[in-house]
Amino acid sequence: MASNAAAVAPLDDAQKRIEEEMASFPVVDLADYLSQTGDFQAACKQIAHLLHQFGLLIVRDPRVDPSLNGKFLDMMEQYYDQDEATRLQDARPEVHYQVGVTPEGVERARNHCERMKGLNASERPLTECPPEKDFKSRFFWRIGRLPENDKHKDLNMPQVVPKNFPNWAETMNGWGETILRTVTTVAEMAAIGFDLPATTFTDKMVCAPHLLAPTGSNLREHGKLGTVFAGYHYDLNFLTIHGKSRFSGLYVWTRQNRKMLVKVPDGCLLLQAGKQFEWVTGGHVLAGFHEVVVNEQAIAAKEAAEAAGRSLWRISSTLFSHIASTESLKPVAHFAELPSAKDYPDVTAGEQVLAELKAISLAQA
Repeated sequence: MASNAAAVAPLDDAQKRIEEEMASFPVVDLADYLSQTGDFQAACKQIAHLLHQFGLLIVRDPRVDPSLNGKFLDMMEQYYDQDEATRLQDARPEVHYQVGVTPEGVERARNHCERMKGLNASERPLTECPPEKDFKSRFFWRIGRLPENDKHKDLNMPQVVPKNFPNWAETMNGWGETILRTVTTVAEMAAIGFDLPATTFTDKMVCAPHLLAPTGSNLREHGKLGTVFAGYHYDLNFLTIHGKSRFSGLYVWTRQNRKMLVKVPDGCLLLQAGKQFEWVTGGHVLAGFHEVVVNEQAIAAKEAAEAAGRSLWRISSTLFSHIASTESLKPVAHFAELPSAKDYPDVTAGEQVLAELKAISLAQA
């Protein structure tokens, strides 16, 4: 596979803006909504506004114990530090890699080259055109109950439990259930902020294929400045949530195509809208584009980890929340009246997911 590293220009004023802008991004505290005290309605409106304007938000959830994220990252570093042959035993290509491990060099981002050409030079991603296959591996671990309806059984398969990790399920479920609870709260608050009943979105999320999805990127093998681990893309699901990673490198684009380097404050979580959120809101909220690259901060963290004898795998602390596979994705309530609603036909979430998986080389065409 060809090198996925792009030339990186010196840090000019535009790059400084990209690296510094998120420092002023607002943090939404969920505490008042959870206790139904204070002006929690304002926080709901703020979440709706941020999702519309930026496709992302940062929240603080008092229920989240950061030590669970630390245990999760420790275990995933140990998992990815195994040899590739051992990890490949956990791959399930016959179900589109929707459980178990996806090896490096399988997933390929959709071709968004025309969109990239329309960006200002300083806002463009480093992803090649057309995109190469990603220099990343990923493990999918389902969080929550399986549906009784097996219409989309290949998207709702039983877990794959790796050998030699006796605390695997406890650790994965401990962190996954914690941050899925945050997603559920944010989905309720977003609905209220959009002047909808609180359960508008969450009713559609029951028994959905929510996936804790730690991505592993090998900085020892692919640690050159500018290497693209995950090509410029949007997420296909409803809401994506990220805990804090130990290595920098996630860049996001706002609705206005402003590029920002993600910096999640300690004790906080990042959420991004996915394609399913865009669908049910008829384009009022757009799926957020992003890419993961090796930047200068990642290299500094890599050198520190190497000196301390720690793992050089960059692990993303990510969960993809979904709409249930048999649920309709047509725009809901007043979003169905938007002129853009016609671009989002009535399909099931399962049909939409399978189409996306084919487009990114995870499912057979």
